[in-house]
Amino acid sequence: MPSEKELAEKELAGFLRSTFGSIWSLESLLLIAGDASRCWTRADLLAALRASDLVVAQAIEELGAAGLIVAERDDCFRFAPASAALGALVLAAQRRYARSPGAVRRLIVRPRPAARGVRTDRRDYRPQ
Repeated sequence: MPSEKELAEKELAGFLRSTFGSIWSLESLLLIAGDASRCWTRADLLAALRASDLVVAQAIEELGAAGLIVAERDDCFRFAPASAALGALVLAAQRRYARSPGAVRRLIVRPRPAARGVRTDRRDYRPQ
């Protein structure tokens, strides 16, 4: 039977893999969460992250869909996890990223498994 620590590690790894499509999304979240009382505009995020508009737009979309940020007045965004459990996972992700950034990056960029029944190898494709 797995220990509580092993279960927590698996939960964190699953959260990182399923929530963040890129390291930019994680960086965006950590920036927004770092000052939870602040409402961040796209321009603020662009300047702070030195990222492209597309990268910031994708990050905002992912984080909103994951229930980690909310949009407020004047097109600004604030850290507001949908549950205490999500807030705890963000804190754990922040700590892990500070301690082992390479490991976190590998979890995020690791190829996701294909859905069952979906062909991923072009050699398997046979037109009907």
